[in-house]
Amino acid sequence: MQQKTDPDWPRFVRTPEAARLLDLSPRTLEKHRCGGTGPIYRKLGGRVVYSVADLEAWVEAAARQSTSQAAKARATSALIPAAGMAR
Repeated sequence: MQQKTDPDWPRFVRTPEAARLLDLSPRTLEKHRCGGTGPIYRKLGGRVVYSVADLEAWVEAAARQSTSQAAKARATSALIPAAGMAR
């Protein structure tokens, strides 16, 4: 007889299902993972898995009330001169 897992145990999904839940292509999710801009993931054996809770947290972290909110973070880094550049 198969035992049920503890309801507090996180539910994990692989890349195709995670992409479907986020309405992204699997390739887009892979690019976010490689660039460090995607949701938290785990490697179990050779498999990449995401917890549903981490996917939800990533979506919540991306919430904005205005288009200017995202631009502010990028604008401040654009004002800092690069190392070695004359002022």
